[in-house]
Parts: sequence; structure tokens; C-alpha cells
Amino acid sequence: MTTSASNAPAAVPAEPAATGVRQTLLVLGASGDLTGRLLLPGLGRLMATGAVPGLRLIGSGMDSWDDERWRRRVADSFETAGATGPAESAVIRETRYVPADVTREEDLRSLLSRCTGPLVIFFALPPLVTARSAAALARVGVPPGTRLMLEKPFGVDRISARSLNELLATLVPEDQVHRIDHFLGKSTVLNLLGLRFANRIFEPVLNSSHVACVDIVFDETLGLEGRAGYYDGAGALVDMVQSHLLQVLALLTMDPPPTLQAQELRGRKSQVLRATKLWRDDPAQASRRARYTAGEIDGRRLPNYADEPGVDPGRGTETLAELVVTVDTWRWAGVPFRLRSGKAVDAVRKEAVITFKQPTRVPDGLTGYERPDRLRIGFGPDRLGLDLNINGPGDPFELDRVKLTADFGPGDLPAYGEVLRGAFDGDPTLSVRADVAEECWRIVEPVLAAWKAGTVPLQEYQAGSAGPADSLIGPVLGCPR
Repeated sequence: MTTSASNAPAAVPAEPAATGVRQTLLVLGASGDLTGRLLLPGLGRLMATGAVPGLRLIGSGMDSWDDERWRRRVADSFETAGATGPAESAVIRETRYVPADVTREEDLRSLLSRCTGPLVIFFALPPLVTARSAAALARVGVPPGTRLMLEKPFGVDRISARSLNELLATLVPEDQVHRIDHFLGKSTVLNLLGLRFANRIFEPVLNSSHVACVDIVFDETLGLEGRAGYYDGAGALVDMVQSHLLQVLALLTMDPPPTLQAQELRGRKSQVLRATKLWRDDPAQASRRARYTAGEIDGRRLPNYADEPGVDPGRGTETLAELVVTVDTWRWAGVPFRLRSGKAVDAVRKEAVITFKQPTRVPDGLTGYERPDRLRIGFGPDRLGLDLNINGPGDPFELDRVKLTADFGPGDLPAYGEVLRGAFDGDPTLSVRADVAEECWRIVEPVLAAWKAGTVPLQEYQAGSAGPADSLIGPVLGCPR
């Protein structure tokens, strides 16, 4: 049931509506890193397309900023995104910053009184603060039609995710809650769905009869980069695997939806995630955790993670996480899906790799076929690759390895521009449904419990190396390297 803020007296008089304002974006946590690094550039690019005319932007945070400092942040972020037209300049000129504690009812009433037109509230906040802010909003009420955008991680475990879902349901209907995952930018979703369902040469072989294993990897050479305030309380498993990589897994494994409407697409993702579970139900076999020690990457010297500013070494936060799951459906039963995300490793790798089984019979005398065929789907850059064995120069009986590659068409917008457009348009296609958010926590719960109990040791790897020596991404679980 939607409640209304109009029944509660405002703490301050409402500001006069800006001329031509059609809707308001209220950013909670506006002075934080995420807002400047991702949200505002995405908003700038979206505005440059003309998709949100008459937007009013209000930022709020605990920091004692004034309007001018906030305008500089917005202007700098828009400029990095090449958004410097008249509409963007008008938003910068009229935007306001309101220092507030967004967990206090009176502060929220003051903020809501400044909003005009349809309202989108973006929670650029840590999970626990988001929950407290949403609880205060539930007591205050929000204007009809308000849409809520919540960053990952959604909650800190399955119980808190369910509690937050129940709370949000008292504020707005489910299709007005946008649990965003920027990995689900529209171009990524359509690339995966188009590749799978619009190409007959792929779809018939994407199943357990032909696939040996699937790897979904997001490795980066960057270290902590000053993000201890968030990252040290989350770690690689929650930051990347529990959210982003499980969403990619769902798109790779779901059955074809009859249409690309939000209800159909999100329903198919929910089905496969409900069927996803830890490999052999054994966290010791199916997970790895490690953190980087001092090392050098591309001429940059990185300290031990435990010595990074703001890190609590006693937490045992991992900077590299690996998880093996299986999707227990008719299509995928028995296929290991190996998910990995690591910081400060030797090479950037952002891709899903489908490794096919070896041929059942190869003619005698033919050599070089031992390397399996692989389909590679890159997420940075967005690229398709196919690794094959063919006759090369020289001995016609000896096969050579070739890599066929093609670039996906670039999307119109960066990922945050896409998820913002979905919220402004009231389209939840790219958002995570309530039950899916809970299922993702359910999948990783046994691993988190085992790590907390110490049954899976916290290993170390040197910054600039490939990670721990016994990585699950390799010739294990019946999947060749």
C-alpha cells in the first residue's frame, strides 16, 4: 500500500518549483564516492540524450557541504561524461544540496518538501543505513508514484534482505522498487539474450550434454583505491559474486522468455536462481578466499591489504573470492559454474567463458585437438570470442588454435545511465526483483558461514600475481584449462 507524505507537516516551507520541472531525483548519500564516480556521470550522459527534460536534482548527505560545493561535484561529473549542453547546465544551476541525517523523520520531511513532480529517490548508502532510512520513510510516507532506487548489496544477509523487502512493500508497489545492479545495463542484457536465443548454432548446445563448465570472472588490477569504508565490510564475495556475477549466471542459464517484458524476464531469472546451489553442498571444496599482500602491478607498488588505510585486519576481509555452484535444471544439471572476482591480480579479466566438452571420437592421426572449444563473452570490453581448432599452415594433420573475435555494438548509455533511465521511465526490466535478491543471499549463505567459522582458510597472494595456487579456476572439476 502506498502512503503519502502530504499528510505530514513539512519541517521547512517547500521551495518554489523550478520552471518546467517534470520530476525530481533525490540522492541520499550525495557526498559519497559512488555518487561522484558512477551515478552523476551516468545521469549526465542520460540527460545529454534528452531523455529527462525538466529534471530537478537534489543531493543530501551527512557532510556539511553547501550548494556551491555540490554544484562543482555535479558539474565536474557531467563534464567527464561530455554532458555540457543547455539542459545539463540548467540542472547544475538549479541543483541544491541539503545536509541531513536521512535516518531521521524530520530531516526526511524537510527533503521531501523540496521535491516537485514525480519523485525518484536514490539510496547511495551502505546497506544498514539504507534500511534505517527506509524505515524512517515508512513512518513519514512518500508521495504517490515515488520510485525507489537501492544500491547493492541489498541487505547484509537473507534475513535482512527479506526484512527490507517487507518494509519497502509498505512504501511503494514492487514494480516501483529498483534494486539496481549496473551489470544489468541494457546492452549487456541484450547482448547475452541475443547471442543465446537469436543464433541457432549456439542455443542447442548450451546445456549439460555439450558444456563441460562455465567460468564467470571479474578480475582487476586495481587494489582498494581508498574504498575501505565500504569494501572492508563487504569483501569480494558480497561486493561482486553475490550480486553481479550471480545476475550474469541467471542470464546465461535461464530458459528463453516468451517476451522481453519485465515480468517475463525477471521471472525466468528467478526460476534458475532458485535451482542454483553450492557445488556438492561443501564450502571447503566449492569456495576459496584470499587477500593480497604487498606487490607491484604495472609499476605501481601496492601495500598489504591489511595495511591499507581504514582496513581492520581482524575482520579477515577477502579481496579474492571463488565459488562453484550448479544449476539443478534439466538443461544444466551437473555442470560446474565457477565464479571468481579478485583485486590486485596480474591481469584484467572480465568475461564469461563457456568450455565445451571434447569430441567423443576423433580420427586416428589427427593431433592438436586436445584444447576444448570455448565461447567467450567479454564485459569490458564487450566482445564475443570463439576458440576453435582448425587446420593451420604446415602439417594438415596437426590442428592449430584460432581465436575468432567480434565486438558487440556499444550501448547508447553507460550502465548507470541505463538503470536511471529505467527508474525515470518506470520500467523495472533491469532491476532485481525482491525474491531474486533473497535467493542470491541464500546461495552464498553456506559459504559465508563456513568462512566465519574458519573452516575455509583465508589465503594470501602477492599483488600482481594470478591469485592463490589452488584456484578453482583451472583444470579441476572435470573442466580442462
